[in-house]
Amino acid sequence: MLYRIGIVGCGTVGRGFLEILDRKAAVLEAESGFQARIVAIADKIKGSLISPQGLDIKKTLKALNQGWPLSAVDPEAVLPNGSSSAEIIAACPADIILELTPTNIRTGEPAAEHIRTALRTGKHVVTTNKGPLALHLRELRELAARKKRLFRFEGAVMSGTPVFSLVEHGFAGNAIRGVSGILNGTTNFILSKMEIDDVNYGEALAQAQKLGYAEADPAADIEGYDALAKVVILANVFLGANLKPADIRPEGIAGITRDMVRAAKAEGQRYKLVGFARRTVNGVAAGVASRRLPLSDPLAGVMGARNALTFDLDLLGPVMIEGPGAGRIETGQAVLQDLLAIHRELK
Repeated sequence: MLYRIGIVGCGTVGRGFLEILDRKAAVLEAESGFQARIVAIADKIKGSLISPQGLDIKKTLKALNQGWPLSAVDPEAVLPNGSSSAEIIAACPADIILELTPTNIRTGEPAAEHIRTALRTGKHVVTTNKGPLALHLRELRELAARKKRLFRFEGAVMSGTPVFSLVEHGFAGNAIRGVSGILNGTTNFILSKMEIDDVNYGEALAQAQKLGYAEADPAADIEGYDALAKVVILANVFLGANLKPADIRPEGIAGITRDMVRAAKAEGQRYKLVGFARRTVNGVAAGVASRRLPLSDPLAGVMGARNALTFDLDLLGPVMIEGPGAGRIETGQAVLQDLLAIHRELK
């Protein structure tokens, strides 16, 4: 079954997905009957293309890897300057739109409008963008239902580590009482570095920035807002909450000192930035805060830039998953997970 795909925002994740598609196209067709044709790319920096016959993926990857404008891929497919992403989404002959633009946790835009436009014009949507999900999930799901389109977002919380598909299939029949986990790899790397190398917070942050785990401005990570957006999504999807990021004030890790880490280690404990959401008699409680966990806690053993999430299930009790929470190929694989899920459902 052939799917025409449009990509909005062709940065790290888009490139990762195209690399996977280039590598695995024959296997996907042989094993699943899945074929993909990239008929449009809209990127505010690299340029925009619409090609009904499909773009050459190898040429596209070469242009992205070399930092060339996308006009180098197919000059005849180039759109004139001034075409907005929403206009390209509406006009392109795609069955599925991949919304892969950078996250804006404050407003969710322009990604939310990209998703709305795709759904309104009869296209299924896959996104890895936390902003629209944390702020507008209920609205977007209702729109998808009205338009009878599929809307999936596996890569928004733990990159390629399955969360939503795991619950959808692996935990069928269980009621989820709560979730808690390490949802930000940058802060987990910093805390791990402080303990293992016995360095202060500033030194660990500098190392994270040098390795590319932290941005030049790491505020969203270290102040807990990235983890907060993921907690809100988890609470709303799994616990039926209707939370917004503004409802919760996160606590980050900037106040944790080397002496505090040493003291915790001496007492058989370890600092972690933990996000949680759980059912209570009054509804759903959720938050993000640094905690001293006993080494016997499974989350305490998650080190480096890894992520982990523990589900509290009524039939199985606690079940923890651990895996990468970021990465080009890892998040690109989450996009592929969602595309294959759409393929299975449409079949």
